Amino acid sequence: MKQLYLIRGLPGSGKSTLAQQIADEWFEADRYFMVDGVYKFDVKHLSMAHTRCKEDVEIAMLHDARSIAVANTFTRRWEMDPYLILAQKYDYQVTEMTMTGPLRPNTHGVPDETIEIMRARWEK
Repeated sequence: MKQLYLIRGLPGSGKSTLAQQIADEWFEADRYFMVDGVYKFDVKHLSMAHTRCKEDVEIAMLHDARSIAVANTFTRRWEMDPYLILAQKYDYQVTEMTMTGPLRPNTHGVPDETIEIMRARWEK
């Protein structure tokens, strides 16, 4: 059975680390902002980053990747919907995982106040 892991959590919760450990292929919107190995976030491109992430996941599914992980914050449950639709379309079993442990310094330098805004809008 092909497997899709949707990994939710705040910045610094270990989403990317887990994704790389459990899946053959892993994706996250943050990859869009990597330029020559340096993270350069621009909120104006956030929508495109999520579009690209979803497109990359679909390409992996088209190539019958055995296991795929998507590591995004997914603070709102509906943000997972595009991936659930893809999983159904390509016959992937879905496992949702929520990272709840203590936050470590996040690799992208997300300010604490931004993390608190994310925490406030979190849907269980």
